[in-house]
Amino acid sequence: MLTTLKTTYTDTRASDLAWALGREPLPCLSALDLELERATVQLRLLGASHQVLLEDEYGECSETVACLPGGGAPLPVGVVEEFDGFDYHFAARVEELPPGAFAGRAQELLALVAEHPHGLAGVFPGSPDAFTAMLVQRRDGETQWRTWHAYPEDGQLVVTRTRLAPRPAALSGTRRGRARRGKRLAGVPHAPGTTGLNSNVPAGVGTPGRSDKARATRGRGLSIVPKSSTGGTGPVVSPAS
Repeated sequence: MLTTLKTTYTDTRASDLAWALGREPLPCLSALDLELERATVQLRLLGASHQVLLEDEYGECSETVACLPGGGAPLPVGVVEEFDGFDYHFAARVEELPPGAFAGRAQELLALVAEHPHGLAGVFPGSPDAFTAMLVQRRDGETQWRTWHAYPEDGQLVVTRTRLAPRPAALSGTRRGRARRGKRLAGVPHAPGTTGLNSNVPAGVGTPGRSDKARATRGRGLSIVPKSSTGGTGPVVSPAS
């Protein structure tokens, strides 16, 4: 799904992004609710930021990547963490594209996500190459999503990849008996005109009690790559089956 965000594009940069786990739903400009293999997933566009909310029989996950005015710790290169019944893997990088290539790459990604039944992309009025896009797929209890945050003024594209899989102990144990709170996710109010840039999300902060389980490369900052591994055409995302 492709939407035009009802807000103006602000002068943000890739270095402004921070990551957090376990945050409550933030006001968003657009959201896509999905039911995928007994899981409730909500993709949320916060302007130049994103949030993914997921709940299934193994637990809950809330991932936020947001721009924070005034700085803060940089977006981590990678995070590996265990919580509830999940193994969580997060990775991020920044691609730098020359001016002549950025517009083509932007349109390629927007077309990919817009045509995908599990994709959500938002463009800013008057800035067609400034966008945030998200794509999720799930198979055999494992959920993966990718996001793209475009900054055309700097020629930078932030690419994140997340994999959320049930832990072996969760697979062999008793699944949770309580009902999923799909109605809560679907009923979160959207706030047109809110960019999500003032979300006060502490950089690199997860849910209390998780830090002793995390094995993360937080605080290093993002690696800059001149082009993608596919020769500049961007990450290849297979349609969800």
